[in-house]
Amino acid sequence: MNPSPARGTLESRIDAANWRRPIDTIQLLIFTLDDQRYALRLDHVKRVVRAAALTQLPKAPDVVMGILDLHGEIVPAINLRRRFRLPERPVALSDQFVIARTGRLTLALVVDGSEGVIEPPAAGILAADEIVAGAGFVAGVARTADGLVLIHDLDALLFPDEEAQIAAALERT
Repeated sequence: MNPSPARGTLESRIDAANWRRPIDTIQLLIFTLDDQRYALRLDHVKRVVRAAALTQLPKAPDVVMGILDLHGEIVPAINLRRRFRLPERPVALSDQFVIARTGRLTLALVVDGSEGVIEPPAAGILAADEIVAGAGFVAGVARTADGLVLIHDLDALLFPDEEAQIAAALERT
């Protein structure tokens, strides 16, 4: 049996949570934009890193802020503020990148911060269709002690044409 990863950083807590996770549970990484809390399924999250300088990616969709070199892997950084129609601002030193994997791409999601991992009870999660039909990239809503959290469907975050544009732009780099 592998030893549990060290405690302390958010990345180590994500690794530790994955190491001990029963198969039938759902774990969520909570992150913030402005004062709103959002979530991604933990099994889509690779790591959380501090924000870094981005390189512009010519001919990329407007939702792409740029690219970063993450240990030799070129990763597009996605402007969630633009996607969620929130007021935009430049990336701050205190911001973080949530490195997550869709079914087809690895993305860096630019967020204000990450709060940690939660494991809500199954009864505390509502599917998006139970709330409003056609919720787009929202997979559901989780009830937490601190209020409701929107769970995002990472595979629906990018439109098919955006994904194709990103792939084409990455091929040119």
